Amino acid sequence: MNVEGWIPREQILGAEALSKVPEEFVLQHPTNGNPPTLFLVLRDLLCGMKRNKFTATERDHISSFLERAFVRLEAWFQWFNTTQSGKDMNSYFWHGRDNTTMRELNPKTLSSGLDDYPRASNPSEEERHLDLRCWMFLAADCMYSISKLLGKEKELGKEYGSTAKLLSDFDLLNQMHFDDAYGAYFDFGNHTEKVRLSWREVEGTNHYASRELVREVLERPKLRFVPHIGYVSLFPFMGKIIPPASSILEQQLNLISNRSILWTDYGLRSLSKTSSMYMKYNTEHDAPYWRGPIWMNMNYMILSALHHYSKENGPYRDKAKIIYNDLRSNLIRNIVRNYQQTGYLWEQYDQKKGKGKGARVFTGWTSLVLLVMAETYSEC
Repeated sequence: MNVEGWIPREQILGAEALSKVPEEFVLQHPTNGNPPTLFLVLRDLLCGMKRNKFTATERDHISSFLERAFVRLEAWFQWFNTTQSGKDMNSYFWHGRDNTTMRELNPKTLSSGLDDYPRASNPSEEERHLDLRCWMFLAADCMYSISKLLGKEKELGKEYGSTAKLLSDFDLLNQMHFDDAYGAYFDFGNHTEKVRLSWREVEGTNHYASRELVREVLERPKLRFVPHIGYVSLFPFMGKIIPPASSILEQQLNLISNRSILWTDYGLRSLSKTSSMYMKYNTEHDAPYWRGPIWMNMNYMILSALHHYSKENGPYRDKAKIIYNDLRSNLIRNIVRNYQQTGYLWEQYDQKKGKGKGARVFTGWTSLVLLVMAETYSEC
């Protein structure tokens, strides 16, 4: 962490590590952040403290750690809250998108962790990114709980508490991100669907002509919701912000269980089959990454939310339970089958046949299957 509270995307230390990182990822900018996923772990610790799941010694260790870490956590939160804020009050957007690119079908949002997931076609400061808003709610809520635990509530807790309350305001969330026409949550930004990659001849070295794919925008973009249903659309669901009795919860469950949208026999695909960006290459050689394949980390968070809503009193409790059981079985079955066939855990899985893809020997988030088997989720 630097003095401003920024943490870089990657720590590339030494010549060997540098040789294995693509050039475009080496240079990192202190204006761009990544999802503050550490707060997922802190939330689990705080929930455990609240539910008395730890011994007295463990509680002392956790409190001591949070006391020492608080100044850095505070700097980290304030960096996000100031540098990633949007033009509209209480809005946020991932900085670092290239608004001048002529090579990418949809300018990547590397800082979000969902690299090529489709965002507004024309990056601008008017963007509102739904996933970042939900990450900020998680972070503010954790900071409020930590400040209370450490007896800093009067000094600092009020600010974090009011921020968390604002970001969990269901009506405000819907006003900024819910599209009634689609019945889904979306990003907002300067967008048009009429964008394509077209072959053009360009003069290369030694005056030889070559062909390359160049981005074309065929109509003037306008400020609007970005109509791509996928993982980002489910962030309010994953954050358990939606009230159990809300009809919007039923709409979210319908999106999840619809085979024409997100559901497969191997897990939930990252982007709906109905999206114009579904399985589209982002450049000539940039294959779809978050535009269809199944990712275990996101499926785990969706399962956690399904488990939560299956326990909450409300009209959609039974429906959430059925979807939870089916999704859990599909994920476990596919990962076990891939491991038996290949001997590997994979970075992601194909949405058509469930075959492992990307990096192999990937015991990162795919190992979440153990928590799925044990039905261990974050519950406060």
